[in-house]
Amino acid sequence: MRFLGINAVFHDPAAALVVDGQTVAAAEEERFSRRKHGKQPVPFSAWELPEQAARWCLEAAGITPADLDGVAYSYDPALVRPELDRLDPAWEDLRTLYARRAPQFLATALPGLDPDRVVFVPHHVAHAASAGLAAPPVQGRRDRAVFVADGRGEDAAHLAGAYRDGELEVLARQSLPHSLGLIYEDLTDHLGFQRSSDEYKVMALASSGTPRFLGELRELIRPTGDGLVHTEPIDFSAFAKRRAKDADLAAEHADLAASMQHRLEEVLLDLVTWLHERTGLRDLAMAGGVALNCVANTRVFADGPFDDVWVQPAAGDAGTALGGALHLARAAGEPVAPMPGADLGRGWSEADCAAALDRAGLRYERPADLADTVAAALARNELVAWFQGRSEYGPRALGRRSLLANPMHAANLDRLNDVKGRESFRPVAPMVRAERAAEIFRRGPLPSPYMLFVHDVADDWRDRVPAVVHTDGTARVQTVDSSDPLLERMLHRFEERTGVPVVVNTSLNTAGRPMVDSPRDVLECFGSSPIDLLAIGPFVVRRAHITEGR
Repeated sequence: MRFLGINAVFHDPAAALVVDGQTVAAAEEERFSRRKHGKQPVPFSAWELPEQAARWCLEAAGITPADLDGVAYSYDPALVRPELDRLDPAWEDLRTLYARRAPQFLATALPGLDPDRVVFVPHHVAHAASAGLAAPPVQGRRDRAVFVADGRGEDAAHLAGAYRDGELEVLARQSLPHSLGLIYEDLTDHLGFQRSSDEYKVMALASSGTPRFLGELRELIRPTGDGLVHTEPIDFSAFAKRRAKDADLAAEHADLAASMQHRLEEVLLDLVTWLHERTGLRDLAMAGGVALNCVANTRVFADGPFDDVWVQPAAGDAGTALGGALHLARAAGEPVAPMPGADLGRGWSEADCAAALDRAGLRYERPADLADTVAAALARNELVAWFQGRSEYGPRALGRRSLLANPMHAANLDRLNDVKGRESFRPVAPMVRAERAAEIFRRGPLPSPYMLFVHDVADDWRDRVPAVVHTDGTARVQTVDSSDPLLERMLHRFEERTGVPVVVNTSLNTAGRPMVDSPRDVLECFGSSPIDLLAIGPFVVRRAHITEGR
């Protein structure tokens, strides 16, 4: 059976395809439209569908819209209670209207689709399925507690429950307007960043501050002891003045970010402890935008009661496309397999890459050992654009669309932030050979293939890999094993040259742009950025060759 999932209501529109219980394709619309996050996170954008992503998913599987057994739309307008919406009640009717008409909109966008096959899947149920059904087994165990938290769904802000034998039991459902995600979004806006987009910047800023407002926030954000939370409206101006976009950040802003981050972690620990007591399960799966907070995830793992914590790599709203499709597959009686990895997007053949290079008139070569060529460039402290395999689903670059650098030079952090046009307080991440990870990185879970936890960097390694060590002595790690033999070989070759099994990995894009997805995208990025080497498929392009004769 064939099920397509669609996320479209709030932000990060995406599509995913599940065939016979197997995840075969998933992609975000931003990778096709080249608009960061696909669209603005505003109510009147709810009509915008991930049309290109959906068409590609179907084409990748060789099926047509008429072949679909169901389409999951990850929002149920019947659950909406406009009186609970404290952000935009005036617009809620319009958003709900667009959602109700989604079956007709989808039938227009995907000719041949029967609109009666479109099913509304509650937003947080879709998030839960993207975690609980997609997570891999742990020592043969597939039953998991599941925790979902974000800004909001239809009328709720978080869900706690459990998957047993593939069936979801909901144990707690947080009603609006109380919402950990919305409070964090409010702070993001107050600090001059974009709501529903830049919350990760607040998390990064928090490590530079002191949580001196924590006492006040404990009074305003309180767990209620039953798996729920009470949040008071917060006037953040009482703690730090509102920051204009692009204005300088003051110490009070970092302190406020630190205070909110610390309170978020405390409350999450309380909620997952309650969930553990109710379920008795050893393993936890998480999704929702709050689950992209890798610092909080590590607190949940390290200080919480669960043996294993797995976070959906596309934990934000994009992941509800996959969750919705998995939910319909399970409801139809299909045995649902764990997702095979995050590399679920578009891939390009050697011929495609060569054709793109030829069209651009670039001089390129095909080295006998691509991994060794890239490792040598990194050892020389060159920046490398790495374009390999199918693109990632979710916001993390995981060695498919990555910008790589040598971690042994502290200046490479500022160098990469300059290339990407990012704030100076933003960290970059290490990728590390899985077999060496425990020697260098502590406290967080290992292996950590999706870069969704932070780890303490061992004292004797901090001076050896300074570019990836954040202000607080942590790093957001991605472990690499034999499931990606080319990337693992490159890391091994780099270690042979330098004695260091770590390489800097950050997303291959510039500020305000989505990660590159196609050969055309990567050539545009390479051409406009001071990147020394491009590794695209089996080929390399050297900056020095482009600039010769100038």
